[in-house]
Amino acid sequence: MSDFDVATTVRSRADGGFDAELDGRWSAGGVPHGGYLLGVLGRAAAVVSEAAADHPHLTSVSASFLRTPVPGPARVDVDVLRIGRSTTQLRAALRQGDVLVIDALLTKGLLDDADPWWSNVSQVELPDEADCVRIPVEAPGAGFRVELMEFVDQRLDPGVLGFAMGAPSGRGVIAGYNRFVDGTDWTPLSLLIPLDAGPPASFDVGAGRLLTQQFTAYVRSLPAPGPVRFELRSRQVSGGRIDQDALVWDSKGRLVGQSTQLGAVRLPG
Repeated sequence: MSDFDVATTVRSRADGGFDAELDGRWSAGGVPHGGYLLGVLGRAAAVVSEAAADHPHLTSVSASFLRTPVPGPARVDVDVLRIGRSTTQLRAALRQGDVLVIDALLTKGLLDDADPWWSNVSQVELPDEADCVRIPVEAPGAGFRVELMEFVDQRLDPGVLGFAMGAPSGRGVIAGYNRFVDGTDWTPLSLLIPLDAGPPASFDVGAGRLLTQQFTAYVRSLPAPGPVRFELRSRQVSGGRIDQDALVWDSKGRLVGQSTQLGAVRLPG
């Protein structure tokens, strides 16, 4: 069993819900990572939708992050909204105590590893993985511990690391590679990690940490074994909020996941 599988384990309750233990090691700055949290919801949704055997894979999720979670006990509730021919649609909620933390809509279907019928997206150009800079738990320029890096081997393009030396480029772009430290390959569910992993693009415009308010992700196909490339890109900061889009390509150069999010951001000064 992979580290991700262990960390996203849920236990069925007699009342139909699930108990989970949010692992503080899958965090950034002590706050459980958003992709990890959605992985916990996806794990519970997989149990509830076992009857829909034709739809084994997560294909999309759209979530509202309502409150900041903390490591420790949590409850997950899942409702099946519809089982159709090509998709199963569910709603999942994460609570700590009586507080609703995340409310999400999930869609499951059947993915394959075929090349796309059409695409106008080329994978981000990067140096070789060995020539990129591995990000440690004590990440330079972050100002906080990134506990998640105990489990994710993340290597950034040296060309985007200006923010770590107090010289952000102003382009709003972060790019690099992700792979699991334990050597396991990416799955449709675990792709939620690289779709929300990396120094936020806000760092590259000289702003602070991005605190997710709304997050939507699509998983496009089964990822090939090996590392994934990712690119995070922001387009505007206004009203104390920043957007961030993520694209993730597998080792065959295929776009296997994409996400967009809106979050609060602290501005300098």
